[in-house]
Amino acid sequence: MKPPPVLPITHPRQSVAVRLGMAMAVILAVVLLGTIFAANKYGQDAADETFDRLLRGAALQIAERILVTDGHANVDLPVSAFELLSLARADRVFYRIIGPDGKTLTGYGDLPLPKDDKHGAGSDQTYNTRYKGVDVRAYMLRRQLAERFVTGDVKVIVAQTTSERLALAHSITAQAVLTIAAAGIVLLLLVVVVMRIALRPLARVERTILERDVNDLSPIDIAAPAEVAVLLEAINRFMRRLDRRIEAMQNFVADAAHQIRTPITALRAQSQLALEETDPDVLARLHRRLHERTVGLGRLADQLLSHALIAHRADMAVSEELDLRRLALEAEREIRAVSEADIAVDLPDEPVMITGDPISLREAIKNLLNNALKHGKPPVGLRVTPVEAGHASLLVRDGGQGIAAEMSARIGERFAANGIGPDSAGLGLSIVSSVAASHGAVLVRRRTANGFEIGLEFAVITS
Repeated sequence: MKPPPVLPITHPRQSVAVRLGMAMAVILAVVLLGTIFAANKYGQDAADETFDRLLRGAALQIAERILVTDGHANVDLPVSAFELLSLARADRVFYRIIGPDGKTLTGYGDLPLPKDDKHGAGSDQTYNTRYKGVDVRAYMLRRQLAERFVTGDVKVIVAQTTSERLALAHSITAQAVLTIAAAGIVLLLLVVVVMRIALRPLARVERTILERDVNDLSPIDIAAPAEVAVLLEAINRFMRRLDRRIEAMQNFVADAAHQIRTPITALRAQSQLALEETDPDVLARLHRRLHERTVGLGRLADQLLSHALIAHRADMAVSEELDLRRLALEAEREIRAVSEADIAVDLPDEPVMITGDPISLREAIKNLLNNALKHGKPPVGLRVTPVEAGHASLLVRDGGQGIAAEMSARIGERFAANGIGPDSAGLGLSIVSSVAASHGAVLVRRRTANGFEIGLEFAVITS
């Protein structure tokens, strides 16, 4: 029974426009609710202010008609006061006038006073209470009487039910909410239009990428706002890395196909000659050639793989703190294990700390040593210089004349040294040059009184 196919992991698409639209809708809803609350408060305050003025006007008219006759306070209720309050047609009106002695002169004797009637003489109050089972709004006005036989405060209380003022408050709130809701809908539509206009650069980037040839990895160069430009730069960086990877892979395939074909053809031809040869001297010579060609082919394969590794790690490896002395010892130990070469190592006492990829750096040092052992003259040495002016060097020296002038300008080119011999791959210094470039190091070379030095100069970590 065949196992079920493994489906790729997919993530649900999340539209930026939808997310922004939802965020704006939530914001508008919160603003609308807050505005409704504020509008309701404003409508209630406006209605209270309007009807409280009517109560205050009626109380003032009544207070003006309070007179003292025959040593007693009397009230001549004005009709105009109640006509003023009759503007609220659906509301009932109550009143009460209390004399200086605390007795009700006229009106509803059980009409409640303010619960917190603690203010001094001359202080007026507006308050809410319940009377005859309904909510009422009342205004109490104090008038000071200072007659010969009557002195003290007269309290004029005028109250009115609240149905009309509530209706006015609701009307103001409803009109405000309708206006705000209409404005909110218009604003939301404008936000949708603005978002579509603002997101056009993303659609332009999408079209540009989709319309490109699959092999076109050149940078995307289109006009875009700053926020989209950051995305474009990230895409371009990725495409540059991908382009380098593809180029490195293509170079590796081309180099392998071109460079390995020739030595394999030579090996096949010489092995064919060896099979047909009967002369022992000639056969021994053919065997030596076969051995040389085999060694050269092995070195070529090793350096091709090393060069591919360096190209791969240039983008992938994570830099870490390294002691240049330890790297030198590890590379020298690996070379000595396979060639039994005599290499003099000169290291400083103090650590020489750099940042880099240990595998790439070891490959570079090994290639420098192999180059000196193969093409230089003894003695071969490996030297790490102590930190000086923020820099330190790793140098390989030998007793030869060094690189020829015509070859010096071609250091770093692949297969630039193919003419040296059948066992030379021509990739050693190209690997060193690539490692130097990826680590911000400088490839240095110079002739000295005792031979030739070549190596890398690094910026070191200073504490």
